[in-house]
Amino acid sequence: MIMAGTPVADFGKQLKRARETRGISLRQIAAVTKISVGALEALERNDISRLPGGIFSRGIVRSYALEVGLDAEQTVREFIEKFPHDSVTAGSPHVPQEDHAAIESERESAATAVTLVGISIPIIGIILYMTLWSPRTPARPPDAARVAPADQAAAIPVAAEPLRFELAVSRAVHLEIDVDGIRHDARDLVAGERLAFDADHGMRLTVSDAAAVQLSINGQPAVPLGDVNQARTVEIDRRNYASFLASQ
Repeated sequence: MIMAGTPVADFGKQLKRARETRGISLRQIAAVTKISVGALEALERNDISRLPGGIFSRGIVRSYALEVGLDAEQTVREFIEKFPHDSVTAGSPHVPQEDHAAIESERESAATAVTLVGISIPIIGIILYMTLWSPRTPARPPDAARVAPADQAAAIPVAAEPLRFELAVSRAVHLEIDVDGIRHDARDLVAGERLAFDADHGMRLTVSDAAAVQLSINGQPAVPLGDVNQARTVEIDRRNYASFLASQ
């Protein structure tokens, strides 16, 4: 248990002091941010066990700071510093993180390379045997039908023009974006921020508040990604992006 008088105990008091200085009530903050009064009270008491954890706890701190006129980024950093617990720091851009997507991609590439080498050796041996010892067979007619490999048929198509994604944020939210299987961005955004990027195949989007993000694809508005304060992950590529368009 945190003893009174320690630096940690001052964090909630500092937030409360800033709120009271501006003459703002917890209910007013709750009405604007859609955060429950109970969670805001827990934050002022330094009772992080009552907070949802991870990006959601930091999102609450960020929203509170914006409403009482504090520097949101600095307040989130102080929150992480005062409460360096896994439940608070998980996934934070202010804490060094391993790029799990890159590590997993490297592992998959290495496994694929080993598999291809194992397959290629016997195939090369068969080709050499057929070339050196088998009688020649008639050449294949030039108009013979050609069948595409199964893996090529199942692959996500790549068009000349990339998919264009644009995101607009209506309130504080945390986003994690992978483009074509590679981590593109992971950070907290404030209301009014916009992001735009292209993808050859598709993208994976993880958002802490689905209703706070408006998405458009190739200049066309997309359907809502979810409800208020709903954490959600969506994967959009050339095979399914049409189902996300509002006009569909």
